[in-house]
Amino acid sequence: MELSNCPNCDSLFVKNNFREVCDSCYKEEEAKFDKVYQFIRKRDNRTATMDQVVEATEVEETLIIRFIKSGRLRIAQFPNLGIPCERCGKTIREGKLCGDCSKSLRTDIHNLEKEENRQREIEERSKKATYYTK
Repeated sequence: MELSNCPNCDSLFVKNNFREVCDSCYKEEEAKFDKVYQFIRKRDNRTATMDQVVEATEVEETLIIRFIKSGRLRIAQFPNLGIPCERCGKTIREGKLCGDCSKSLRTDIHNLEKEENRQREIEERSKKATYYTK
């Protein structure tokens, strides 16, 4: 536990593993969570998109995304909700990267490894080709 300023309202509070905000902001977040959860729980709203949820509940998209990432909102029952890919922003259902970004990253890593191996082979060949004469 440590003393910290609330990132929302800048008031001083004791930060712990469970809360990143002060008590008053935590209560506000809980009220917003209840509002979002009650909205998407209704049968008519289960197919709502993120924009529709934000518009209907007036809760910030970043806060809803945080609820999803922390596991408080499970999007399995809500087919049109998702979180943005951390690289391109495309809506995804799980993980941190979309399929395209993940594939691109794997390709980049593979190419980098090939280049490192090629550089290593060049260095080894240059060491073997050295002749000393008197």
